[in-house]
Amino acid sequence: MLPDKDGVDVRGGVTTETGEDPSVSLFREYLRLRTVHPEPDYDAALKFLDRIADELKLPVKKIEVCPHRVVTIMTWEGTSPTLKSILLNSHTDVVPVYQEHWKYDAFAAVKDAEGNIYARGTQDMKSVTIQYIEAIRKLKAEGKKLTRTVHLMFVPDEEVGGHKGMETFVNHPEFKKLNIGFALDEGLANPGDTFTVFYGERNPWWITVHCPGSPGHGSRFVENTAAEKLRSIINSFLDFREKEKHRLNTSECFTLGDVTTINMTMVKGGMAYNVIPAEMDVSFDLRIPPTVNLQEFEEQIKQWCKEAGEGITYEFAQKHMNQNVTSTDDNDPWWKTFSTTCKTMNISLEKEIFPAATDSRFIRAVGIPAIGFSPMNQTPILLHDHNEYLNEKVFLKGIQVYEKLVLALANVPALSGEN
Repeated sequence: MLPDKDGVDVRGGVTTETGEDPSVSLFREYLRLRTVHPEPDYDAALKFLDRIADELKLPVKKIEVCPHRVVTIMTWEGTSPTLKSILLNSHTDVVPVYQEHWKYDAFAAVKDAEGNIYARGTQDMKSVTIQYIEAIRKLKAEGKKLTRTVHLMFVPDEEVGGHKGMETFVNHPEFKKLNIGFALDEGLANPGDTFTVFYGERNPWWITVHCPGSPGHGSRFVENTAAEKLRSIINSFLDFREKEKHRLNTSECFTLGDVTTINMTMVKGGMAYNVIPAEMDVSFDLRIPPTVNLQEFEEQIKQWCKEAGEGITYEFAQKHMNQNVTSTDDNDPWWKTFSTTCKTMNISLEKEIFPAATDSRFIRAVGIPAIGFSPMNQTPILLHDHNEYLNEKVFLKGIQVYEKLVLALANVPALSGEN
């Protein structure tokens, strides 16, 4: 939404002297904070969030889950605080950039003549963070009352697997005190008119296979080499990859989240051109949908190793086994509220399994229903890509969407088992 003819913006204020909506200005300010790995400036983010909490007149709590890794929580208490709360979750970090491939400085938040804002984090996921904040700002300015408490949570290190952020915090006593009943987290853009909503995620497995073999001189036909075993392992993994790729490309009912992807990401071994190595390693990134039997899938990996030769072992750098999904049944009170509210806004939803991994997997793992949703339609998917951008009109419309969703979800009547 653009400012109306009187200059009133989505926050109930006035546009800036440059004509830019203040919500957009705040978004661009946040994008300029270099919370980028491998050395994210989390201190800058914490100062920014402190200022926001002061503006919104919301109490803020900070929990250091690991050294220099702080989870920030702003809380808007509802009129019935004993009921389960609503969580609006977002992460403060962003992935690195290859600046030479960007048309603008990736942290300058340049806005072009079409209103496209270019910066790392425009889609993943600083836009959603500011949309949460501005939706809450407007609801408070309008004097709205919420039955349930709403928590805005800002976590670090989502882009490095969550090991110092949400994955740690869900087992912290302070997390349990939040008494969360339903959570919203990030989703993906959609190039079409519909909005994608995610009710589950694929499990990431990062695996390295160790292939030992007979060493020797590079001039001989040495038997039982590591390279021969490595070739067999690579063929087994990539043959399976082709089968899944074929399933995706030949069935209209499948999305990327419904199939298993396998990508070879690292190969290690050898010390000289003329020395046959005693061991070679190969690593793969696997993303496995919740419909797959994980125990049976690992047995398949064991069989591939057995077929490749003696002595082959493997280890996991990451192995997530939780396959919880959030109900999208029409009788589920949370989903019914979410989907009905979207329908009143003429928002058409496409339900999918998220193809990658977000903090939602840790939230679902402790039994809390979570929906991944970023209100970005008519937008190319550019998370982690060069020239990531979001149009300001899409961004501003998303604030309106969250305003209605938060109001509806936070006013869900007491459910069975609640006080």
